[in-house]
Amino acid sequence: MDYIGNTEADNQAMLRELAIASAEELLKDIPQDKIISRPLDLPPAASEMEVRKRLRQLAGQNASVADFACFLGAGAYDHYIPSTIPVVTKRGEFYTAYTPYQPEISQGTLQSIFEYQTMICNLTGLDVANASLYDGATALYEAVHLACEHTRRNTVLIAKTIHPEYRQVLRTYTKNSPVTIKEIMFTDGITDLTELKRQLNDQVAAIVIQQPNFFGCLEDVLHLGEMAHEHGALFITSVYPISLGVLKKPSEYGADIVIGEGQSLGLPVSFGGPYLGIFACRQEFMRKMPGRIVGESVDNRGQRAYVLTLQTREQHIRRERATSNICSNEALCALSACVYLSSLGAAGLRDVATMSLAGAHYLAEAIAGIPGWKINFKAPFFNEFVATAPVDTEILNRKLLSKNIIGGLPLGTCYPELKKSLLFCVTEKRTKAEIDNLINVLKEEVV
Repeated sequence: MDYIGNTEADNQAMLRELAIASAEELLKDIPQDKIISRPLDLPPAASEMEVRKRLRQLAGQNASVADFACFLGAGAYDHYIPSTIPVVTKRGEFYTAYTPYQPEISQGTLQSIFEYQTMICNLTGLDVANASLYDGATALYEAVHLACEHTRRNTVLIAKTIHPEYRQVLRTYTKNSPVTIKEIMFTDGITDLTELKRQLNDQVAAIVIQQPNFFGCLEDVLHLGEMAHEHGALFITSVYPISLGVLKKPSEYGADIVIGEGQSLGLPVSFGGPYLGIFACRQEFMRKMPGRIVGESVDNRGQRAYVLTLQTREQHIRRERATSNICSNEALCALSACVYLSSLGAAGLRDVATMSLAGAHYLAEAIAGIPGWKINFKAPFFNEFVATAPVDTEILNRKLLSKNIIGGLPLGTCYPELKKSLLFCVTEKRTKAEIDNLINVLKEEVV
């Protein structure tokens, strides 16, 4: 809050109501050795005007995608955020979070969630979507958990082309469970179908892939879906929502559960959160779906009304029997996604996807022509691709930062076999001039 208007009389009235002598008594349960007794290292008191000026100076030391041309993606994308989004999401009715248990006073919130669910269903082609989860990584775990519960199997085959952090979160969640995670290697940037076929049997609960995958490449989703269903396994797909402006809907290639990170739908990069977990599935899995679902009904006057349709009480009071312990949702982030999709429409989303795709291919072709550089994979890609550099990638990225350019992601940490490679990303925000500037710097570094 910029300003708290409590007077000393207000403070004393609150202390009397709480039957305490000072605000410090509220901290009495904190061990004394954990409380700082020395004076804080702060400058002398200053006026509001002086403090604001100093804070602006400190904030100005940070660099953001508003100041730099960003070619970094890898799960968090610098897409343009229409001005319609803050106008709606900063309204007090939405900005103050409250779970809409009482539909008679929550119609606006419930309708916004219902519209979000409807748009996710339209985007994925699946029957039902929930009211959002925390982020793409936890949504992946929830999908795996649902698949194991539904099939009564405990082995999951997951492509190594899925985001490394998603796979790490999945391993953490399943560490003390009977679930066995088997990672499938990749060939030329996409899942190795031969290895997958060797690992696939009737004890597998699900095959999990990402489309486009972490390298930006397009997986052979038709064959992957068929292979899963031939063995009674579910087919789980993690999607980049923007790509669905030009790629087939997951329902068209047999996906049973679709999850993904919704940050690209109107949310800022924002240092990694809060983000938005997308979760959609076929109707037969609806009662095992985590979180909550808002449905449309009519009230006692025959007017359209919205209510929380499905949310098992076990998620609140009998957690050991719950299908999931996710009880809440990212409503404000889901609202941003809803406004974003409403603002763009199908044609606008297609334009964003097409511009991102075209820019990435323009950059890839140019990099391929620089001596010493090479594009790693021949598989088709969307708006991200992997390129191997003839110079140290960390030094290169520091040089790019000095030119107000955020370079690609060095892949060596997650994929040792790609230690000299960078994952580049292009969105619709990157102009031809910015892309050409990046290309020129890369050329300078190999001269």
